[in-house]
Amino acid sequence: MQELGRLEDLPEAYRTALTGQNLVPLWPSLRAVLPPGKPTPRTQPICWSYEGLRPLLLQAGELTPIEKAERRVLVLANPGHGLDKMQASATIYLGMQLLLPGEWAPAHRHTPNAVRMIVEGEGAYTTVEGEKCPMSRGDLILTPTGLWHEHGHDGDKPVVWLDVLDLPLVYFMEASYVTEGKAQTVTAEANDRAYQRGGVVPAPVFNRAGEAFPMLRYPWVDVRATLVALAQSQPDLDAVQVAYVNPETGADCQKILGFSALMLRPGERLQLPARSCAMVFHQIEGGAGVSLEGHAFSLAEADTCCIPGYTPVTLSNRSKDQAAFIFIADDAPLQKKLGVYEVRN
Repeated sequence: MQELGRLEDLPEAYRTALTGQNLVPLWPSLRAVLPPGKPTPRTQPICWSYEGLRPLLLQAGELTPIEKAERRVLVLANPGHGLDKMQASATIYLGMQLLLPGEWAPAHRHTPNAVRMIVEGEGAYTTVEGEKCPMSRGDLILTPTGLWHEHGHDGDKPVVWLDVLDLPLVYFMEASYVTEGKAQTVTAEANDRAYQRGGVVPAPVFNRAGEAFPMLRYPWVDVRATLVALAQSQPDLDAVQVAYVNPETGADCQKILGFSALMLRPGERLQLPARSCAMVFHQIEGGAGVSLEGHAFSLAEADTCCIPGYTPVTLSNRSKDQAAFIFIADDAPLQKKLGVYEVRN
């Protein structure tokens, strides 16, 4: 590939003249923004141990009352982007959030889309636009852009969940902001039971007219049962995986990030091709090995790791007699909309 000129090759007076008019020559930096063959990611392979972070999260509950925190969260930051940037990848924010018994995280709405993957505990709930969504381990709860949401806890033990937001992207677009609100009035219970059979949805006359997100809570008990049934009915499947989608359109459940759940059969070893999108793996049940170029992680329950894009990954179930279940987040929906999504075998 042709070698391009360097900035220091230009006369100092010329560089000064450019700076004086807020101009920058492209060619010295062209290879940095358009590297040959594939991108040069800042996202580093990294794993966050739940066993390691949980005591620090509980300590945060002792040190900072919810009134002082609003949302008591430890951010899972990728050092490749700088810890101050609060990014797990270029487009994905991750945070472990703690809610203690009797606490209430006040209502607000914001432009970034968020989901909650429940990690431990019972008795807490999220209310989204008046719809109360109870939280149990493995449940996925959506709080899409612009919708009012708050968190409460009626139980007697700490509840923890993993927040996954498209905050880095929305912030980069200078479109990120929040609006504070008052406590919501619960008008309905979670609507997930209405969408429990494929091919059958509530009749339009009974639908919530114009709702872009008809289903806000995806119970783990149902997702897990679907994965087990899929593995039993189709034993030759290359991968036992289901996607979280809008039950009325079949499209991704949110517009920027995509979410799925994967079952690794006992002893299974699964090779994933290199995809252009970075991926987050969160272990819901069991244990799994994650290996890629120069790195290997061993995930226990509630551990989370991030893998950069354009990287082939091998997942392996460490158990010979028990299935392992993994939650996956990526930005494939956005990349497909932009026409830059790739799979490289």
